[in-house]
Amino acid sequence: MRKNIVAFRRLNEEQLAQLRQHHDVDFFEHHEDADSPAFHAALAKAHGLITAGLKVTPQLISNAPHLETIASISVGYDNYPLATLNERNILLCNTPDVLTETTADTGFLLIMATARRAVELADWVKDGQWKSSIGPDLFGSDVHGKTLGMVGFGRIGAAIARRGSLGFGMQIRYTMASPKPELEKELGALRLPLEDLLATSDFVCVSVPLNRDTEKLIDSAALELMKPNGILINISRGKVIDEQALIEALNTGKIGAAGLDVFEQEPLPAESPLPHMPNVVALPHIGSATRETRAAMAQRAVDNMLLALAGNDPISSVNPEVLTRRVKWSPEFGPGAKL
Repeated sequence: MRKNIVAFRRLNEEQLAQLRQHHDVDFFEHHEDADSPAFHAALAKAHGLITAGLKVTPQLISNAPHLETIASISVGYDNYPLATLNERNILLCNTPDVLTETTADTGFLLIMATARRAVELADWVKDGQWKSSIGPDLFGSDVHGKTLGMVGFGRIGAAIARRGSLGFGMQIRYTMASPKPELEKELGALRLPLEDLLATSDFVCVSVPLNRDTEKLIDSAALELMKPNGILINISRGKVIDEQALIEALNTGKIGAAGLDVFEQEPLPAESPLPHMPNVVALPHIGSATRETRAAMAQRAVDNMLLALAGNDPISSVNPEVLTRRVKWSPEFGPGAKL
């Protein structure tokens, strides 16, 4: 049975053709299309929604009475009202695994760039200030042999730790994760309470999901525990760090530097001091932004959607329990109504 799919950004022609072999597809390529009447008209009849970068609200869900499946081109799902989706028995699919290594590359890029002051010194050369050999005031820090503390030790956290341990001889510590005996054996990793990890790590890399327990997890008290020359890396979500507390810690020398790929507000507001601070490397949320990985993420979303709309288990989903209790939903009779 052919169904209706709304595809919002980041699909190539081959992926659209794959969807159109089985279903009717309305494709919206530009971010501003989300406000168009055509988008909302398509959503009103949609059974599936494939999306990247769309803020999905309860109101948007209420305007899509036939929606069965959302395939997000992302791993994180804090942009989705999970309680509303569960109430409506709407399956939410995501794209773990395919971006693990690329995001870990970005995390380690930030470690290297902040430690060696690469962006600051590259700008210094561009400005024509390289007149002689640099002095101690521009020296960076070694990465090899240092202690890397992972706040969160899932797929991406483990991949960053593996780069640090096997490639740079770093001592690995981890927290905010269940015990990982295999990784402890492989990498010599040591599980510590958060406070101890902050106090003993040269680099603190945050890779936890955003939820009620992790919002502003790294606050002023946490930053106080870090070494004065410690470096904070964030590749998770901006709201995991108290941004104002971080700015103060960087300005006052409580910590040495920060490498950030995510922020409380994205894009960064013009008035933010972070991208202008010499001890900050600020990237525009590029964690998975390579041609190869973004194509693979979009393909995973397409595969998830085709499997789910055919009544099969998708490759990866956030709330698979809805499949066991899925019934049709009626805007007239409410969630759980059998039609």
